[in-house]
Amino acid sequence: MIRVGIGYDVHKLVEGRKLILGAVTIPFDKGLLGHSDADCLIHAIIDAILGAIGKGDIGMHFPDTDDKYKGISSLKLLQYVKEMLDGFSINNIDATIIMQKPKLAGYIAQMEENIAQCLQIDLGAINIKATTQEGLGFTGKGEGVACQAICSVEKIKI
Repeated sequence: MIRVGIGYDVHKLVEGRKLILGAVTIPFDKGLLGHSDADCLIHAIIDAILGAIGKGDIGMHFPDTDDKYKGISSLKLLQYVKEMLDGFSINNIDATIIMQKPKLAGYIAQMEENIAQCLQIDLGAINIKATTQEGLGFTGKGEGVACQAICSVEKIKI
């Protein structure tokens, strides 16, 4: 049985925070506001995986009201989700980062590697893209970042 899940996340860009996407710290004058490290990309991927395996969403498992997740690396949260796969294997993950700047092309390979290593899946099973909104909307105006992800999983035959 093959299943698919989608994920979407948004975080506001603010001064005084690091910009972390795909567990890569990107030099920029603003970072993402959030309870954890606010890694919008990994949050969208987590929701896509949880959706594919039918286990709710990120807020259900890692609520922003729980202090044990304050400042936590989203890569650690992804590791927790990997442990929830319970009989499923990830076929592939495709994700898009939507933000006006900075340009991300030089960081995407490391993002893909970080996620593949964390999930212990083939690097070729991860595809990350980045796009702008041509100055339109909150991402185009540099007010925030949005990420979308889709994940395909397959039930392991025993």
